[in-house]
Amino acid sequence: MTSKFVFAGRLSREYILPSEGPPILDRPGGSPLYAAGGAAVWEKEIGLLARVGEDYPSQWLHTFEERSFDTRGIHVLPGSLDLRSFRAYSETLELSQTNPVGHFARRELTFPKALLNYHPPDKRETANIDTSAVPLVTDIPDEYLEVEALHLCPLDFKSHGRLLAAFKRGSVATISLDPSPQYMTQSRRNDLRVLLDGLTVFMPSEEELQSLFWGETNDLWEMAEALGAFGCKLIVIKRGKKGQWLYDSANKKRWKIPAYSSRVADPTGAGDAFCGGFLAGYHATHDPLRAAAHGNVSASLSMEGSGPFYPMDVLPGLAQARLGALQEMIREA
Repeated sequence: MTSKFVFAGRLSREYILPSEGPPILDRPGGSPLYAAGGAAVWEKEIGLLARVGEDYPSQWLHTFEERSFDTRGIHVLPGSLDLRSFRAYSETLELSQTNPVGHFARRELTFPKALLNYHPPDKRETANIDTSAVPLVTDIPDEYLEVEALHLCPLDFKSHGRLLAAFKRGSVATISLDPSPQYMTQSRRNDLRVLLDGLTVFMPSEEELQSLFWGETNDLWEMAEALGAFGCKLIVIKRGKKGQWLYDSANKKRWKIPAYSSRVADPTGAGDAFCGGFLAGYHATHDPLRAAAHGNVSASLSMEGSGPFYPMDVLPGLAQARLGALQEMIREA
């Protein structure tokens, strides 16, 4: 099995209380899986780079392979790894990742034993971050160093730096990176030069950018321009329901891409699906605007259902139809 694309990051075991319907208890998830699902709308030959424990269901790995994902980069470590991830959505789809006990109680649902002793993630960089589930440089199969495109999902700063350095020694032509909010702070801004120099695409959220430039400017374009000066070709600002803003630092061009209007059943992983769709679109066209439209469509498909594989199972032709409609709505800023 060969791969054109690699998605690296942390896999998870999802526990979700959706805004409607029964709870989702122990489903495969994680940023690299959602990004891969978004990319698979447009391209195949996708590899995953991650770590799991022996307690990770082997059937899930077989399912990934049945979906034509290359799992050689998923390392199964001896013992168990705590990969649990909890999310609860209100009726207005507001996300909460606080302690799950209260959420189950308010909905009069039986609390699952699998979530006993679960603690929400600490988003401060000063927190003790468990990196046992983060892929290492030594985990990278040699073949992955020769893929055509790589996407790094949110990880801690040091792990991003190490993986980037390793892949840059290979022959990967296109590299995109979605930062972790933990290091998107003013004190870390100059350090970002290490990650952004030579990067193809940097994909922060609007909230992460605001945190990075807190108290200095409220102009998102000014922020994007400052980051582009660090040596990154494209800056994509993810703005949730407002779509995305795209800054081409090489040509000093700006675009606003509206979110494709679709029904929202489960927003989990939509931002990751966008990243995967963007990478696939950019690889196919080398046009950042069309790449953003591909990502936007992948995100819209992801939200209409639930789970990382949902975008892969939609009606044939739906993605292309949305792509054509969306490209008519994009405007230069």
